[in-house]
Amino acid sequence: MKQLFDELSYSVSKMTTQKYSTSFSLGILALKPSIRSAIYAIYGYVRLADEIVDSFHGYNKEKLLKRLRKETLHALNERISLNPILQSFQETVNYYKIDKELIDQFLSSMEMDLQQIEYDSDLYKTYILGSAEVVGLMCLQVFTDGNKDKYAELKPYAMKLGSAFQKINFLRDLKEDYHILGRTYFPNVDISGFDNKIKYAIEKEIEKEFDEALIGIKKLPASSIFGVYLAYKYYLSLFKKIKKKSSKEILNGRIRIANSEKAFVAFKSYIRYKAAWL
Repeated sequence: MKQLFDELSYSVSKMTTQKYSTSFSLGILALKPSIRSAIYAIYGYVRLADEIVDSFHGYNKEKLLKRLRKETLHALNERISLNPILQSFQETVNYYKIDKELIDQFLSSMEMDLQQIEYDSDLYKTYILGSAEVVGLMCLQVFTDGNKDKYAELKPYAMKLGSAFQKINFLRDLKEDYHILGRTYFPNVDISGFDNKIKYAIEKEIEKEFDEALIGIKKLPASSIFGVYLAYKYYLSLFKKIKKKSSKEILNGRIRIANSEKAFVAFKSYIRYKAAWL
C-alpha cells in the first residue's frame, strides 16, 4: 500500500507549487501528464529550501537548512522519507537519475542566503548557477528522460533560461530582498545608487539570455516544449512590465502579473505555438 503514500507525497508537492506559484503551476499543466508529477516534486523541494532561508524568521535557519541537507541525503540513499515533499523528490531524482551534484549546488546557494554577502561577479554567477540554473537542469533531465545527447545539447539553453528567470526575480523582489532580508544580489551595486542606467544594463543581460534560451526551448521534446514556452512567456510579460518602470518604482514596490493577464498570455501563447511549431 506504499503507493498511497507516494500518491500523497506527489499531491503535497503539487499543492505546494500551486500555493506558491500560479505561473509555474500553469506551465506544468501544459506539460505532458506523464512528467507533471516529477516537475511538481522538483519545485516542491526547491520551494521548501527557499522558504527556510526567506520566511522562517525567528527560527534557526542554518540549523534547519543543515537538517534538510542531511535528510535529503538520507532520502536519496534510502529511497524513502517520511517527509512527503522529500519522498516525491527522492522518487523523482532516483527514477530520472538526476545528477546529485545539482542538488548539492542548489543547497550551497541556499546557504549563501544565510550570510551577508557583498556579491562580486564571480559570487553572483555562483549563486545564480546554484539557485536557478541547476534547477532548470534537474527539470531538463526529466524532459530528456535519459537521452544524454539531447541533454548535453539543451543544457546551455536551460541554464540561460534559469539565469534570466532569476535575474527577473531579483528585479521584481528588489525592495523586499533589501529592506526585509538585507540582500543585494547584483554585483558591485549599492542599492542607494541603483538608478535607471544600472537597471538598463541588467535588462540587456536578461534580453540576451531570453533570446538564447528560446532557441533551446524550440528544440525540447514534444512532452515539455509548450509548458516551458508558456513559463517563458509568463516571465517575458513580467519582464516587459518591469522594463516600463523606473528604478525608483522598482525600489518602492513589487511588480506583479494579474491572473487575468496570465490567462490572456496563455491563450496568445497557445495560438502562437500551434501556428509556428505544430
